[in-house]
Amino acid sequence: MNADAAMYHAKGAGKNGYSFFDASMNSNARKQLQLLQDLRTAVEQQQFSLYYQPKFDASNGRPVGAEALLRWEHPTQGMLLPDKFIELAEKTGLIIPIGEWVLNEACRQMREWYVLGYTDWRIAVNLSALQFCHTGLVQSVAKALAMHHLPANSLTLEITETTAMSDADASMTVLRELSEMGVDLSIDDFGTGYSSLMYLKRLPANELKIDRGFVRDLEHDSDDAAIVSAIVALGQALGLRIVAEGVETGVQQDFLTKLGCDSLQGYLLGHPLPAERFMLDIHRGEQLAAG
Repeated sequence: MNADAAMYHAKGAGKNGYSFFDASMNSNARKQLQLLQDLRTAVEQQQFSLYYQPKFDASNGRPVGAEALLRWEHPTQGMLLPDKFIELAEKTGLIIPIGEWVLNEACRQMREWYVLGYTDWRIAVNLSALQFCHTGLVQSVAKALAMHHLPANSLTLEITETTAMSDADASMTVLRELSEMGVDLSIDDFGTGYSSLMYLKRLPANELKIDRGFVRDLEHDSDDAAIVSAIVALGQALGLRIVAEGVETGVQQDFLTKLGCDSLQGYLLGHPLPAERFMLDIHRGEQLAAG
């Protein structure tokens, strides 16, 4: 059993390595096993909720929609962020039912906002690599939109560049089907994977999302500033919208706005919040703008 624990530890650290057993490995394995059982229960009992982080038009500061972010209300550990459980969900395939729930819940919420008159907003949902490869994806998206009477262009699906490029030809087929349906497509974390400009040209995407890693050091790192400028210029040349995430300072906001980013999100502009508190903030912003 100890040898097994060491083997899994070695595998987890990447290929071509070895690992000596120590007692912490067993307790880690037990914790993971417990978390997996809890995660199965969470799927059955729907212990998840969505928080929404607002996106704003860079030029006039008006809200243009939100990104839906998953939270797990764990019965004993409290609120868990995705970094604590998404990897496990991917490994075990539980990401498929979880992802389906997220898609439905985000569309349900967007429908409420749509009815309130926010018809030009978009709700963004992240797709994991496993979901993206899942044969039922296009059908799930169509079903969620139909169930909540939502126009397809109210939904933005965000996939990471690495996912899109890992099997570019298969990705192209799925993305084309979604695009033909009218769904908005965003390439997330752009510039962090292996950008293939050849494929980017062919991908039916509407949006490029600049990774927070580049935005974070904009003020202090001229290389990051140059990379962001290049991504914006590239996106504009291809007719794509540009979104920057992780905006935390006024200097970053000004820089990205001057460069020509279309929309911005980040803690400077709004934290992820449950739907009710999210709307309170939006209304407060509207009153300030009107006043």
